[in-house]
Amino acid sequence: MNWSILYRLLTLLALPFALLYHWYRSISRGRKSAFGERFGFLPSHSQQLLAGQSVIWLHAVSVGEVIAARPLLKGLRQRYPQFRLLLSVTTETGRSVAEQDQLADLITYFPFDIHFAVCRLLDAVNPQAIIIMETEIWPVFTHEAQRRDIPLVLANGRISARSFPRYLRFDWFFKPVLQRFSGLGMQSTADLERILAIGAPQSRSKVLGNLKYDIPFSPVTGDERRQLRQKYQISADLAVFCIGSTHPGEDEQVLAVYQELLKQFDHLLLVLVPRHPERTVEVETLISGLGLPVLRRSALEQLSSGCHAGMVLLVDTVGELMQLYALSDLAYVGGSLVPTGGHNLLEPASRGIPIIFGPHMDNFQEITALTLEYGAGVQVAGQQELLDAAADFLATPELRHVVGSNGLKLLRDSGGAVERHLAMLEEVMAQ
Repeated sequence: MNWSILYRLLTLLALPFALLYHWYRSISRGRKSAFGERFGFLPSHSQQLLAGQSVIWLHAVSVGEVIAARPLLKGLRQRYPQFRLLLSVTTETGRSVAEQDQLADLITYFPFDIHFAVCRLLDAVNPQAIIIMETEIWPVFTHEAQRRDIPLVLANGRISARSFPRYLRFDWFFKPVLQRFSGLGMQSTADLERILAIGAPQSRSKVLGNLKYDIPFSPVTGDERRQLRQKYQISADLAVFCIGSTHPGEDEQVLAVYQELLKQFDHLLLVLVPRHPERTVEVETLISGLGLPVLRRSALEQLSSGCHAGMVLLVDTVGELMQLYALSDLAYVGGSLVPTGGHNLLEPASRGIPIIFGPHMDNFQEITALTLEYGAGVQVAGQQELLDAAADFLATPELRHVVGSNGLKLLRDSGGAVERHLAMLEEVMAQ
């Protein structure tokens, strides 16, 4: 049996389980399931918005990809002002961030990779080009796009060292899918070599750089910091340590570090941002069990006295991390003390604050290497080193300034990926 036919059969068999999974996630998080969109149905007002319009469709799976797509979406808006921009996502949190950004004319969920759902949405949108962020390789979707002669571009492509062996093992599956792309823009030479080994067409694959380097960057001005601290009810005399994007097994370690830091610094506030907001109750219980006062971000407006030293501000919302980095004195980037692959170091670097991160940065090897090369952050091996590094930064304003400035220089020297991606898109659209 042809592998593509087998894939379609297996996808249909898996559909009931996917429906149950999405239904459970929607109910447990108190959100609409949006099954209609996942089956390729657009609301009538959305269809009217796109009717008769030229459309560029960009797909970004979740929060990380949406954030990485921001500079590209802005570039598309400037380069193609006559086009409508459609942004599709897979996760609820990705959609929340996308809607806050308002960088696209229309936001929808990506359809299930089944024939009738994909065809329905492609027929409704009829895009002039499709851009897929990072490594989303869907056989049915790419087949239908190619059949309609829609240029298909992979943007900010990456194949991590950890996932490469799995891709290579199934190159017979991925090669025909990769061959359908009109252009593949990879983040680094290593990413290019890996995707070529899996079966991507060499003549259509290039290193275009990392879009995440093209995020806006600037040191935080005194007025901006003052306004942000007023918004979050944080007084100017507090030192703020922002812990971003933590995962299970990591919160315990950073909270233990915070307790030790409080013995040395009595004007310290911790801002803790779990990667997944649905973990709020779990993390709040952990904080309370340690005897630390905790306040949820969503309840901040109800607090008349504001945040105080020794407290944990637990962020149970999405889309605010960049503002929280901007008002902070120091950042730790999560997903790195535990083996989940790390998260984007460039977000705190773009606000000119020093960064600490753990040993598990497999998904961001290039960014990690550059961060260390520029002296924009410190990598620690574990909890004790995190404590030592945080104490050094908190005790030495001059050190914070130097390391924060190095992060801004890194971003200044590493931009240009947006223009290279736009050039590739222009080339494939002209063919």
